[in-house]
Amino acid sequence: MMTTILLMACITFFTRYLFLHRALPFKVGPKMQQFLSFSAPAVLTAIWVPIVFINDEGINLDWQNPYLSAAIVSVIVAYKTHNIYYTTLAGMGLFIILS
Repeated sequence: MMTTILLMACITFFTRYLFLHRALPFKVGPKMQQFLSFSAPAVLTAIWVPIVFINDEGINLDWQNPYLSAAIVSVIVAYKTHNIYYTTLAGMGLFIILS
């Protein structure tokens, strides 16, 4: 088990090291940069959509769903304030109150 974890850590480190080390002659072109700019929103969406909308029984669009209510409030606060701290506090605060 520990060997597997260490091997996966090495693989993760070296694949990132290739992109970050300045001595290696690797440049990402503009088309690849544009393509990679979509990866963060895609990954984050793939993480939060199942958490907010899906529970044990299936899709949960009920207003008593604390995940959905907190997400809606977070979107509204983020749109109005453009402040990550207010958005996080509003979403987490409402989620803690409702659950």
